[in-house]
Amino acid sequence: MNLRLVGPAETEALGHRLARALALDTAGAVVHLRGELGAGKTALVRATLQGLGHEGAVVSPSYTLIEPYAIGTRQVFHLDLYRLGDPEELEFLGIRELNPATDLVLVEWPERGAGFLPSPDLLITLDYDGDGRCAVLEPESPAGQAMLARLDAPGEPGR
Repeated sequence: MNLRLVGPAETEALGHRLARALALDTAGAVVHLRGELGAGKTALVRATLQGLGHEGAVVSPSYTLIEPYAIGTRQVFHLDLYRLGDPEELEFLGIRELNPATDLVLVEWPERGAGFLPSPDLLITLDYDGDGRCAVLEPESPAGQAMLARLDAPGEPGR
């Protein structure tokens, strides 16, 4: 799925659509977010968390690398691996304690944790596109295909 995002409001709308797609399935999911600095990865995660019901601040875990959230009965982990020096550092952060079968795991800069991260269900790539952004959403598993089908369901607000 390819989307053109003109302005922050469209990135926020995509995050809310993604939250609705994720909320329809209580199983865990892993979403990898790729893109250049400033392309909107954290903004998309923030909108997704807010769409799932998180009411507090959503900060980029660029220094802590991982930020946990308890939203309802669901555990959500936001990882920002931009400052990761070596993928093996993820072992010290407790990466093996994350359960992709039950937890929602949102990972910015996943290429920096290659070999230590759970495989993605959905890959989102954000790139600059003129005065806006382009979002490419690619399913990487059957769960990701189902998520994308829910995201693309007819009649969804913001489409």
